[in-house]
Amino acid sequence: MSTNTTPQEALIYLMVVISAVDRDMNEAELRRIGEAVRFLPVFKGFDEQRIIEVASQCQKLLQMENGPDTVLNLVRDTIPASLHETAYALAVEVVAADFFAAPEEVRMLQIVRNRLQLDDAIAAAIEGAAKARYRELS
Repeated sequence: MSTNTTPQEALIYLMVVISAVDRDMNEAELRRIGEAVRFLPVFKGFDEQRIIEVASQCQKLLQMENGPDTVLNLVRDTIPASLHETAYALAVEVVAADFFAAPEEVRMLQIVRNRLQLDDAIAAAIEGAAKARYRELS
């Protein structure tokens, strides 16, 4: 586990973990990760050309024994507590990107919530906001 991981890299790791948990990193999820890195203030100063490199680093960690747990611990220990809600919001955005939350993704969100020690009401508000943003006209 790299001790040189930056908070921005850890945020990307989290988005990759969420995207990969159902074994299908689809185009919508990958696009959402790229958009987040390009447009959100938390990634200001991050070289967007490094997204693939950082995602590959995460994939290598995930393939290790206890990989997902290792990555989630790295995320928790690297991202400042003041950004835990932001981290969770990014994870929720990746899940919402394809308009379907697989059971594995829902379970991973629960694990992330617990790992980041998020209040249930805050997590519910973040999830509700994502549902509102991705609702379609019927």
